Amino acid sequence: MTSSSTETTASTPSTRRTRRRGPVRRRHVALALVLLAAASFGSLFVGVTELTPAGLLSGDERQLTVLWESRLPRLLAILLAGSALSVAGLVMMSLTRNRFVTPSTAGTAESASLGVLVATVFFGAEAVGVKMAVATVFALLGTGIFLALLRKLTFADIIVVPLVGIMFGGVISALTTFFAYRADLLQTLAAWTSGEFSGVLKGRYELLWLTAAAAVLTYLFADRFTLAGLGRDFAVNLGVHYDRVVTTGLVLISVITAVVVVSVGNIPFLGLVVPNLVTLMLGDNLRRVLPVTALAGAFFVLCCDVVGRTVRHPYEIPVETIAGVVGGALFVYLVLRARRRAA
Repeated sequence: MTSSSTETTASTPSTRRTRRRGPVRRRHVALALVLLAAASFGSLFVGVTELTPAGLLSGDERQLTVLWESRLPRLLAILLAGSALSVAGLVMMSLTRNRFVTPSTAGTAESASLGVLVATVFFGAEAVGVKMAVATVFALLGTGIFLALLRKLTFADIIVVPLVGIMFGGVISALTTFFAYRADLLQTLAAWTSGEFSGVLKGRYELLWLTAAAAVLTYLFADRFTLAGLGRDFAVNLGVHYDRVVTTGLVLISVITAVVVVSVGNIPFLGLVVPNLVTLMLGDNLRRVLPVTALAGAFFVLCCDVVGRTVRHPYEIPVETIAGVVGGALFVYLVLRARRRAA
């Protein structure tokens, strides 16, 4: 299902250099865990409502309620969404053999948003499970259309492929906005698809645990995804059922993207910049870098959320905005870096 245009990028100089990076050691994972744990603990005490360690230890009922009903669910939602989207981006990069093809640059997230709109129109605003299922189907269809489009085109530049994906996603987003306007659902759609965690409470984030299950399955299939990323002929010669593995990867990517969009909205550039930065430092072996990628993605979203909560305190800037600014800058850096190394 991958395009011939994306397969030509497997032997680029940047790819060859990153494959010679050193192996991922336990200290990398341990360091990531320590940083994430420290940031997670600190984030619990950031917000409008006062929450302090002393108050929690003293058994303050109000502070304990805030912790269990709001702060802890919000933290778990951030960690689950950030880690899952980063893993999805890493797998998509591997399967398409292009460092810039991820759910945010292949129309996957935009297709999931269109699915949310369709589910809202036909099944109502409360059918969360139905929204997830419809969004998953639309995300899978959108990704398949994008890959089919690439098979019809030939690109000499690695950067052109994600740009086509961004344009494809823009078309889907425009269609979604048009139909939402006609159905008088613009505000409802914005509430569902804008990436932010201010509305996360106990009982409203549990769907995200499905992304954790999908991430675990991704780890179990990591070696097969790595082989599939080397190309159809190479994978088949090693006994890998190429089409089945690629389809499995796309389904997992679609499920993760759909669940995150339905639960907390779209977080731009997350699945692109985090996997790229991790693989640039630690190499391309999917199984080895996947845990660090998941932890780094959770850390990135957590930092964006804390910045959003503090920069205009007591008001809050959505994570979508912070991640868009930071991720956009990092995306430009990665593009320029790839062009320099390809020159």
